[in-house]
Amino acid sequence: MMRNQWIVTLLVLSLGSPLVRAQAFTEGKDYFLIEPAQATHVAPGKIEVAEFFSYGCPFCAQFSPYMDQLKKSLPASAELVYIPASFNRAEDWPMFQRAVCAAQMLGIFEKTNDAMFDAVWKSGELAVSDPQTHRLKVPQPTIEDVANVYHRISGVPADKFLSTANSFAVDVKMRADDALLTSYQVDSTPTLTVAGKYRISTAGGMQKMGEIAVWLVAKESVKSGK
Repeated sequence: MMRNQWIVTLLVLSLGSPLVRAQAFTEGKDYFLIEPAQATHVAPGKIEVAEFFSYGCPFCAQFSPYMDQLKKSLPASAELVYIPASFNRAEDWPMFQRAVCAAQMLGIFEKTNDAMFDAVWKSGELAVSDPQTHRLKVPQPTIEDVANVYHRISGVPADKFLSTANSFAVDVKMRADDALLTSYQVDSTPTLTVAGKYRISTAGGMQKMGEIAVWLVAKESVKSGK
């Protein structure tokens, strides 16, 4: 192993996280370069770790507990962000993207994220498909349905949530998130990216995605001297 890889491995081991393993990962197999590298929008001096996801994505629901692990595993030099995808229109993803953008603007996203996955995939309040037949529901959940769920889990009045969700600011945020999916070369969910430079998919398994993200953050920390 090269000297820098040893340094990265030692730094990762020092994090003391359940995601940590003493190994190096391989470009083109475990993660892929984003070319060209993209500017990130986190606090100065922070390393961005982004999850591209949708509440309508069953694999994102399965990945949610691993995201909770990852959040606990990241060092102070990293900042975790969530970017909602909209490319699966048949399963209501644009509506869920609008909901996420509104929740982020209202400052309730962190509080409500797990509960929203539960509303889609456990209680079925916002289910996009029938759990027995797996056929898509007609009609699909609406932003008004989502507003009622957000009111229940966060206390934000439904009319306030709807006003935010239907605002010009949310429309702009949705277009910006769609542009990020293109520039980060994301075509599936869940996907993680690190520092605007590296993309990690589920190909190696969900547990491994978090391990790779922690390793790449350590790699970037070594490069920047953080």
